[in-house]
Amino acid sequence: MKAKKNLIVVGDRVLIEPDEKGDRTSTGLYLPPTVKEKDKVQGGYVIKTGPGYPVHDPNVILEEPWSAKKRQELKYMPLQAAEGDYAIFLKDAAIEIEFEDKKYLIVPHSAILTLVRTDIVAEETGIYPYNPLG
Repeated sequence: MKAKKNLIVVGDRVLIEPDEKGDRTSTGLYLPPTVKEKDKVQGGYVIKTGPGYPVHDPNVILEEPWSAKKRQELKYMPLQAAEGDYAIFLKDAAIEIEFEDKKYLIVPHSAILTLVRTDIVAEETGIYPYNPLG
């Protein structure tokens, strides 16, 4: 019987696969690691996201402290980052891990500067819907 390991990201953190293509310039010259270390930002693809920021549920009525308590589900405010996005983030905030022989970075959502999200757009066919006004 084989056991499958799942990586669960907690809180407001994002699991990112670093983009290793940045080791060359546009002309094809290889950059040494010391040059890459001076960069303050880095990019990579979002693999998984945590559930988000935990928030208090205003619908919960506070009960007496001595009454029997049920475990209540936490509510979360979701993150902007989604799986498949390309994230540009502060390199100093990232924590490098290795999981199943692959390198990943765990980055807090607050360290992400921008996201590049690719949307698929249908090609323009040249056929327009009927417009009775013009």
